[in-house]
Amino acid sequence: MIQRMQGIGMTSLRTRERMIKRLADQGITHNKVLEVMRDTPRHIFVDEALASRAYEDVALPIGYNQTISQPYIVARMTELLLKSTHHHLKKVLEIGTGCGYQTAVLAQLVDHVYSMERILPLQRKAKNYLWDLRLKNISFMYADGGAGWADYAPFDGILVSAAPADIPPAFLQQLAIGGVLVLPVGMAGRQSLQRITRISEDNYDIEQFDAVTFVPFLSGKE
Repeated sequence: MIQRMQGIGMTSLRTRERMIKRLADQGITHNKVLEVMRDTPRHIFVDEALASRAYEDVALPIGYNQTISQPYIVARMTELLLKSTHHHLKKVLEIGTGCGYQTAVLAQLVDHVYSMERILPLQRKAKNYLWDLRLKNISFMYADGGAGWADYAPFDGILVSAAPADIPPAFLQQLAIGGVLVLPVGMAGRQSLQRITRISEDNYDIEQFDAVTFVPFLSGKE
């Protein structure tokens, strides 16, 4: 297990260092994000056959028509979430646990992650990976995420890893004042990364960033 975590060859720390240099070259400047991504073994979140590609800047299949996002997108969304505020994020809602890699990165940067996933076998695998990493500050819910997680709202941050055509109202309602929502929005081929900051009860600031390609936001559980 320890050797698997540390990696060898194409999953070694040296390979991870190359990934971090590439992320910095791509414009990621948040030192803590870079540090956490260097120290988090991305290769354990993909099938062993794909482990040698874990630190390339590509999305990789994780089954059930889902992917693990490319490292740049994980770093970019995490940085957008953290850089938008001057205070430490206590509660963050993640919509789409997937394989758990983004969850692992978030869990090392905020106090608590509330993570929702609609595909049960994926959630079970993610829980095992995150347990192996001894990350205990994560709560899981098996649901499609469209209604958010009202029991623990309001959230300082919300991060969504599937693209709705429009922003679900529940996400806006469950943001704390000063809270930040980062998500891809739009139909296939026309998606952009957006950051929405809740200024007051009824006022939101919307910023648009990179063009992206995410799986569509789907309702229902599998």
